[in-house]
Amino acid sequence: MTTKTFSDLKNNIKVFAGSSADDLAEKVCRILGIELGKVLRERFSDGEHQIQLQENIRNKCVFIIQSTGPDDAYLIELMLLIDAARGSSAEKIAVIVPYYGYARQDRKDKPRVPISARVVADAIESQLPTRILFCDLHTAAIPGFFKIPSDHIYARPTFMKFIKDEFTDRLDNVVFVAADVSAAKMCRSYAQRLKTPIAIIDKRRPQPNRAEVLNIIGEVKGKYCIILDDLIDTAGTITGGAEALAKNGAKKIFAMATHPVLSGSAIERINNSPLEWLAVSDTIPLKKEVEDSKKLRVISLASVFAEAIRRTYSGGSLSALFD
Repeated sequence: MTTKTFSDLKNNIKVFAGSSADDLAEKVCRILGIELGKVLRERFSDGEHQIQLQENIRNKCVFIIQSTGPDDAYLIELMLLIDAARGSSAEKIAVIVPYYGYARQDRKDKPRVPISARVVADAIESQLPTRILFCDLHTAAIPGFFKIPSDHIYARPTFMKFIKDEFTDRLDNVVFVAADVSAAKMCRSYAQRLKTPIAIIDKRRPQPNRAEVLNIIGEVKGKYCIILDDLIDTAGTITGGAEALAKNGAKKIFAMATHPVLSGSAIERINNSPLEWLAVSDTIPLKKEVEDSKKLRVISLASVFAEAIRRTYSGGSLSALFD
């Protein structure tokens, strides 16, 4: 069997970006040493999308980088990009979804509600891509909604390097704090690798987008506490957790979340909270007022996505990248 070389990659793949991922895709292509694929993305006066791939992709391996949220228009754009690639005789079409919108609606927990995460999966799969890659999914159920091969990309190695650099001589006094019970598994994966204890914020949701902290499980007094979550939306959970940690004697409080949805008055809550900083990735483009926050730090995952593209093209193991 012939091994695909890096020069093969440069000649045989094309990377295109949807409007949710222009900056991220540009960084990925810079790392790969290739040009980002040219694509026309416009709107008609009635709001309809107009998509045209402006490069020859016949028999090429095409990667499309596009999230499915928080803007619903991203999903329509992604479907049209896949259809354009398939109709242009691409050999393979791999979809990279940095942020999977609707991931929190992954089950039927009330009467007469849709399983929205599965509906999004059906919409993507209807356009017949050959593979899909996700990043830090909110729930492990989502890959099961797809019949095509899927891979999971994690922010953890990049975030852990950031933590090691920030807390070089203080790691023995760090506690990782799960933003809620569902984040405990992710929190434990960080703690095991860095040999630190964990704590859990016990909360309840009386209604959507509203969280109430009931208790802190674990020892946090005098510790540097790093709250971990996969996404931050209204910031109610993280800022409420930070206040609870401060009341329980935490020395300093930080937070990290992969996907910065940051809707409503989230950034105002963060700026007025006990948090020293909030570190997020670049899976979602940030509004200018969010970028200007002195408490916000953005960590790019471009190198992880670039390596995922290399390994997907060459048939290498993606799981080994995160072991």
